[in-house]
Amino acid sequence: MSDAVSDASSPATGTTSPEAVDPHRWWGLVVIALAQLMVVLDATIVNIALPSAQRDLGMSDGNRQWVITAYTLAFGGLLLLGGRVADLMGRKRTFVIGLIGFAAASALGGAAVSSGMLFGARALQGVFAALLAPSALSLLTTTFTDPRERGKAFGIYGALAGSGSAIGFIVGGLLTEYLDWRWCLYVNVPIAVIAVFGALTLLHDRPGHGGRANLDVPGAVLGCGGLVAVVYGFSEAESRGWTDALVLALFAVGVVLLVAFVWWQNRARVPLLPLRIVRDRNRAGCFLTMGLAIIGMFGLFLFLTYYLQGILGYSPVKSGLAFLPLTVAIIIGSTQISARLLQRVAPRWLMVPGMVLAAGGMLILTQITVRSDYTTQIMPALILLGLGMGLTFMPVFATATAGVAPKDSGATSATVNTAQQVGGSIGTALLNTIATTSTATYVAAHVRSPADRAAVLPAATVHGYTVAIWWAFGVMLLAGLVAGLMVTAKAAGHGTPAAPAQPAPEAA
Repeated sequence: MSDAVSDASSPATGTTSPEAVDPHRWWGLVVIALAQLMVVLDATIVNIALPSAQRDLGMSDGNRQWVITAYTLAFGGLLLLGGRVADLMGRKRTFVIGLIGFAAASALGGAAVSSGMLFGARALQGVFAALLAPSALSLLTTTFTDPRERGKAFGIYGALAGSGSAIGFIVGGLLTEYLDWRWCLYVNVPIAVIAVFGALTLLHDRPGHGGRANLDVPGAVLGCGGLVAVVYGFSEAESRGWTDALVLALFAVGVVLLVAFVWWQNRARVPLLPLRIVRDRNRAGCFLTMGLAIIGMFGLFLFLTYYLQGILGYSPVKSGLAFLPLTVAIIIGSTQISARLLQRVAPRWLMVPGMVLAAGGMLILTQITVRSDYTTQIMPALILLGLGMGLTFMPVFATATAGVAPKDSGATSATVNTAQQVGGSIGTALLNTIATTSTATYVAAHVRSPADRAAVLPAATVHGYTVAIWWAFGVMLLAGLVAGLMVTAKAAGHGTPAAPAQPAPEAA
């Protein structure tokens, strides 16, 4: 098997064979997956702990959102820069720096004595996550070059990327109820320490990073600034409304900066995001599919958390465990279905049915009431959603990063992760704004006197959730349409989206 892998993936020069036949590559995958799990679950692990943290640190209702938003803003806004830094400095070095910084920021957040200190620590976590995530994915891309092994590796990676958020709810509930909310941050420290030792021992960079190239500072300012402005605008729309002057100004500034970013990338000598990456139809389709899918899923996480605890009266642990069927379904869909079929069927024949299944789960959840039964209504919906996401995530990651020149793998990996983080930020803000507005409209229509408010509010809240879930249902269908029309890559066994990148382009 090793000889076959070496022959299939090594050019005549033999420069890639050490990586292709690395006997420790599967243990290296464990290290990469551990780091990726830590980064992804940290987007949600504090959600269930947030009420406890708010009471402990005296946060206002208006400011508490920054515990979540500070992380996603820094993460999504700086991912492109982090991906380019990984290409220029070396993926292993960037990976280790990201792990150490993430652990330090987590310890700082766990020790926070004020809300401002916690917000700053969460933003710092996002900064180092922006270094860590793209270097992890590009290490995976360059470590597994045999199509069959690559499919299995991406199946595991896709399962963790898709289920990490749900795992965050479970772990957050357990830590909050049985230890303290601060352990939702402290838990990253031992994980990162293990991953650092594993990375130093087991992971290897492929040669050729273009290390003498200059970093595209103007591109970093324009691209990161534009993304931060757009995500911040969606976040502020939740409390200020869509027509607020600040919200409109943020959107306008974000669009102008992103247009300027594209203009500059066509002219920069060493662009932050080489536009050849996004001009590829398959990659562009994968980026859009990922962003749209995450918009729907992250919005749902928010609603279900508050629905389970606020309407059905679940404890933090019980509400966290309620997401377990979703997690298991994502893992099955990714590792047992997608990873086995990607060699035989085109990626879109996994992605399109995946989005249709996920939309079906959303459709079931549009029917929830203040007295819905978990076993007969919520759990089946979560299983459908999880299977659909599992079918989708793995081919998205594998197809988006396939055939990329090694010098561009960090930027490509960062773009996939950017689509994920920006989609999550937009989904949380957009769908929450829709839910809040719908709830207020319902209350205005049904409350005849102040005494009616307490009786009407639960039904109004659930009505707001269901309206927003209808929008999520539509977004999932749109993601399936995008995948069907744009992702035209063939099966990995037929000329291969999972084929290793050849070294020739590196010299260009």
